Amino acid sequence: MPDDALDDARMLDLDVEQESPFLRGQKRVSVRRGSLPRKAATGLTWGLLALVVVFVCSAGVAALYHYGEHSWRFRIESSDNIEITGLQNVTRYQIMEVMGGDIGRNIFFVPLSARKQTLEKIPWVESASVMRFVPNRVRIEIHERTAVAFARVGSRILLIDSVGTLMELPAAGKKKYSFPVILGMNLNEPASTRAARMKIYNDLANQLDAGGAHYAQDLSEVDLSDAEDVKVLPSDAQGEVLVHLGSSNYLERYKVYVSHVREWRQQFDKLESVDLRYDRQIIVNPDLLGTVKQAPLSIASAKAAMAAGVKPAALITHQPTAPKSAPALTSVAKPPLKATSAKKAARKAHRRIAAKVTSTQIKSMAKSASPMAQSPSTTPPAPSTTGKTAPTTPPPTGAAVVKPSNKPSPAIVKGEDHP
Repeated sequence: MPDDALDDARMLDLDVEQESPFLRGQKRVSVRRGSLPRKAATGLTWGLLALVVVFVCSAGVAALYHYGEHSWRFRIESSDNIEITGLQNVTRYQIMEVMGGDIGRNIFFVPLSARKQTLEKIPWVESASVMRFVPNRVRIEIHERTAVAFARVGSRILLIDSVGTLMELPAAGKKKYSFPVILGMNLNEPASTRAARMKIYNDLANQLDAGGAHYAQDLSEVDLSDAEDVKVLPSDAQGEVLVHLGSSNYLERYKVYVSHVREWRQQFDKLESVDLRYDRQIIVNPDLLGTVKQAPLSIASAKAAMAAGVKPAALITHQPTAPKSAPALTSVAKPPLKATSAKKAARKAHRRIAAKVTSTQIKSMAKSASPMAQSPSTTPPAPSTTGKTAPTTPPPTGAAVVKPSNKPSPAIVKGEDHP
């Protein structure tokens, strides 16, 4: 056998031996497994980490809280740590009455909301804001109310804003106003009632100042007691006149007064009031039947009112009354401005007594009188103090009597006599 054949046979045998007629399985490598799945282990790790972070943060917050609660750095030491802005008519003393209890207290324990509500109960304060600033400072911002008029309440004169809130006058000489005095306000009435009256006043002032007229600043008093009959008292060097303006058309009616007041003064010896409520009728002196007394102002209140700018005419302690009944309307298209009814003036002439005789004067005059004058049949009656009737005989010496004018005083309707 040739050598080449042997080599080929060996090679074939080797190839056969390398190829196995059976498939053998691969050798497996053993893996060590834990008690928890991988995802569960990962979640548990993150949870434990979060708990640690929360614990650390809580401990830090607790430490800071304990420090802030007990540290002297956060304590309001004195009133110098309370900053107040916006004060004009409100005094610092009024603010400290509210905030004084917080001096020495930790700044984090000051109830800001409660202090704000208490501050807004001060009449002059419209709104307030209270803020804390670390470490130990409190800031208070005050927004004050805006006064629009004076208000006579009992024996005092106060200031009032557009919604009817009554406020004390500022310190003497601190500020002066040029407001009229409003009558008809009461401390015991609901705030809504005063707000309704102030709505009428605001309408009146807006109408009188419309078109640049500025009539509102000439008023001394505004009587809002009757919503259907607003009465104003203009300032006039020749004498104040009470003007009835009704409940509408204030500017138009007031212009009638301004245009004819000089003419009325010439027609009547004494011009005290004018009723302009009726479209076809003007009534002069409808309030001569009596007066309604007001509580006199105290000396201190009068001085404070004058220092604040109240006009002297508004310091009088009485006001005329409204007429008992409204006259009937006539068919006259334009209200006449001249009195023509002398017959009515003769029937209803009003005599008024300008001075009262005291009991001491009557006794002294009775002692010096003659026996004839002291007899019961000839003793003159005491003068009337109501102003409704005139004495039939001359009054005692010392009593001044205003004689009735020959000119008519009440209704002045042309060509028509009213009973």
